[in-house]
Amino acid sequence: MAEIIILGAGWLGKPLCHYFTNKKYRVEGTSRAPSAEPFMKVFTLEGLQLVHDLTLAEAYWVCAIPPRASDPESSYLTMLDEALNLAKTMKCKGFLLCSSTGVYAETDGRYDETGTLAAPTSRRIQVLQEAEQKVLSAGGKILRLAGLVGPQREPGQFVAGKVLRSSAQALVNMVHRDDVIAAIDVVLSNWREARDIYNVCYPAHPTRFEYYQAHCGVKGTDMPEFMSQQTQQRVIDGSAIEALGLRYANAI
Repeated sequence: MAEIIILGAGWLGKPLCHYFTNKKYRVEGTSRAPSAEPFMKVFTLEGLQLVHDLTLAEAYWVCAIPPRASDPESSYLTMLDEALNLAKTMKCKGFLLCSSTGVYAETDGRYDETGTLAAPTSRRIQVLQEAEQKVLSAGGKILRLAGLVGPQREPGQFVAGKVLRSSAQALVNMVHRDDVIAAIDVVLSNWREARDIYNVCYPAHPTRFEYYQAHCGVKGTDMPEFMSQQTQQRVIDGSAIEALGLRYANAI
C-alpha cells in the first residue's frame, strides 16, 4: 500500500488527503493543531522547535503549506528546512513542493519551466525562490502553480466590486484545484521519469476583463474596476506535464 504525507491539510491539502485516501493510500495530513479527521497529524514549529506526530516511513511527501511569503513574520523557510530534514530521517520516497508561477518575471512572454525568473526584489519572490532551491538541493521536485480557483474561490465572488491594481487587458494564468490534485498524482505516479520542475496552468488565457466579466455574469455580481488598461501578454505554459499523462479537465 502506497503511503503519503501531506504537509498543510488546508484548502488544497485537505481534499488532496481525501483523494489519496480514496485511492487506498495510507495518508497523513498535517495541521498546526489537533483535528477530528482520522488522517490528521500535528506538524508545527514552537519557537524553533519542530513538534510533530507523523509516523509514515518511506512515504511520498507533498508540501502544500501556503508560503505567505510577503509576511515578515513567516517561518515558512524554517519549517521547510525542518520538513526536509525529517523527511530524510523517515526515508521519504520523494518530496514534492507546491510552489508558484510567481517565481517568473513579470515581463511579457511565454514562460515554460526554463523561463526567466523574477529578480529577487521583494521578500515574496526571495522566499519562493529560496524554498525551491532548498527542495531541489534535497533531491525533491517542484510544481509551480498558477492562480488557484475552485470551491470557495469562485472568481465572480472574490473580486466582485473591488478595485484591482492589475490591468483589464492582462492575460490570466489560472488553474483549478482539481487539476492541481491530478498533477500531483501524475508526478508521484511517475516519480523517476518526471522532470524536476513543472508548471501547472490551464491552457486558456483570456484577458482579465473577459475572465471576470464571464464569472461575474454567472454569479450576478458587480464587475471589478481595473487601475490599468495596458496590454500585457505574460503567459504561463503548463503543457510539459501533459507528457506524464495529465489532462486539464476543469475549465477556469
